[in-house]
Amino acid sequence: MRRRELIIFGAAGLALSAAGHSWADRLAPVAKTLGVRIADAAAAQYGVTTIYDPSYVRLDYPMGDVPMERGVCADVVIRALRMCGHDLQASLHTDMASHFSAYPKTWGLKSPDKNIDHRRVLNLETYFRRSGGALPGGNAVLRAGDFVTWRLPGNLPHIGVIATQQTQDRARPLIVHNVGAGVQIEDVLESWPIVGRFRFPVTL
Repeated sequence: MRRRELIIFGAAGLALSAAGHSWADRLAPVAKTLGVRIADAAAAQYGVTTIYDPSYVRLDYPMGDVPMERGVCADVVIRALRMCGHDLQASLHTDMASHFSAYPKTWGLKSPDKNIDHRRVLNLETYFRRSGGALPGGNAVLRAGDFVTWRLPGNLPHIGVIATQQTQDRARPLIVHNVGAGVQIEDVLESWPIVGRFRFPVTL
């Protein structure tokens, strides 16, 4: 496996031309794309979510969450989208309630469970595919804020977010994910077999 590469955050510099602009104009925030905002919201969880905890927890609905210091890989995606104004818990539960047969039966459920369904990678893959978020092609199509799913050894599903940062040689984007040690930002895009590439927004 390729050595993982941990990113160290620093302030990003911005070159501005003074010609024809006031100081207020030059200091105004630069508009970010949705993808970059999702990537930034995922990266902001680094150092905050420090525990991997797959425990079943009864959640509020909508906008339910486990304590921020803990979670699973799917929670990185859920929290990033919430910070960008989208409640994946509610949207996935709504679709699953109407189209339950379209979702995996891996867990033997007879009906949707708003406490856990959105925290399962197989359900996220199904939701993103059903809602038009699947990306064709290989890794070349990926950009900041996209989601990637893999199968870890033992066929375990995993999901991460494409970061704005790249490897030092610019060969690959880094990934924001939680694979067991809290949220990390690492060079793991090609560490496991990729089964899905997705982009938000979706159409459902």
